[in-house]
Amino acid sequence: MSLIRRSNVFDPFSLDLFDPFDGFPFGSGSSSGGSLVPRTSSDTAAFAGARIDWKETPEAHVFKADVPGLKKEEVKVEVEDGNILQISGERNKEQEEKTDTWHRVERSSGKFLRRFKLPDNAKAEQVKASMENGVLTVTVPKEEVKKPEVKSIQISG
Repeated sequence: MSLIRRSNVFDPFSLDLFDPFDGFPFGSGSSSGGSLVPRTSSDTAAFAGARIDWKETPEAHVFKADVPGLKKEEVKVEVEDGNILQISGERNKEQEEKTDTWHRVERSSGKFLRRFKLPDNAKAEQVKASMENGVLTVTVPKEEVKKPEVKSIQISG
């Protein structure tokens, strides 16, 4: 069984930008693999480069982002307006030498930025982040759900 990832178009909590050229060999989209035309680094292409999973557990919302080759100092995790989680960073382009001959350039470089609207039950002031083996993990604890108090009423008569 394989996992099928839905597009962010169907995710009401995602604040990502839509790239109408995604998938075209000449556009700025992230899936222009196999293109004979070299891609240029742009903000739109970099947005699509940061792949993030978001799962909800009974205790927290957990975000996992693949950021291979980046140090924790190159990644920034912020909470804006108390309910917007923002994950950003930058992967610098490799230094080019005049004598080098490039045969293929597939690794992406540039800035990335992802924003997620946190649900009402998120404790945004207690966000924790860690990075291990190129995976950034951001944990946003959830408020405990208060069980409604039920009081039995005697029926007379």
